[in-house]
Amino acid sequence: MKRMNHLGAALRAWRDRLEPATVGLVYHAPRRVVGLRRGELAMLAGVSAEYVAQLEQGRAKTPSAQVCSALARALQLNDEEQAHLLRLAGHTANPDRIPRLIPISVRRVADQLSASPLAVYDAAWQLLHWNPLFAATWGDPCRASVEDRNAMITQFERRNARVRQTAAERVWFEQSLVADLRTTTGRYPNDPDVASLIDRLNRTARFRELWASPTVAAHESAHKTAVHPEIGEIALDANILPTQDSDLRVVVLTARPGTDARSKLDLLATIGVQEMALRSD
Repeated sequence: MKRMNHLGAALRAWRDRLEPATVGLVYHAPRRVVGLRRGELAMLAGVSAEYVAQLEQGRAKTPSAQVCSALARALQLNDEEQAHLLRLAGHTANPDRIPRLIPISVRRVADQLSASPLAVYDAAWQLLHWNPLFAATWGDPCRASVEDRNAMITQFERRNARVRQTAAERVWFEQSLVADLRTTTGRYPNDPDVASLIDRLNRTARFRELWASPTVAAHESAHKTAVHPEIGEIALDANILPTQDSDLRVVVLTARPGTDARSKLDLLATIGVQEMALRSD
């Protein structure tokens, strides 16, 4: 309980220091509170405001590593603060566990690539961080629970209605994802989160079929077409950038050559910013 009280105090302090404009929340009237409101932090992290209140008051159960990552992303914590948050939540550094800390160097690179949809995943394809253009292109990840923000779960269970793949693209993409996950099981054979993910995915026939194959390989690239409700089809290439030591997957989506995707992304970036401002009024 004492550890959770320390966690709550840290969350409150980090929330109080973060200006709404820093995270893209624009207000046209004076505010009576310093920093972010609980509801605003909850919206950015994709959790409920009641859960944030329970965490800050030391009444909640220990948050999962995925929730900690979502809070760290929303609060824009640096490397040391992210590590501190994970320790307070009882997730000490362990070579048997998949790393989820996003180094500030990776965040700096991500900030410089704001003109492209970008997301950061861990080695089990759990979504840890995304930029506004990624959310505008594929839909806001915060609409899904933290546990469901996983590329494997999206592909094999839920399917994003905005993703269009040919039959051949889908087969290759799924084979590549599963081969990459098998690589992860070799690196982190004792990680319970990986085991839980595989148990869940094994409920789907397609995953079971692919998991029976012994193929081991890194997932490196893919072709995707986003179908936006207002802009239409956007032909994209998904490029996976390697990160040193952190074992993260930085996915940058670029306009497919010979298409009008670049102009559509530029338009979508403008629309996305306008919609965020409207939601904040």
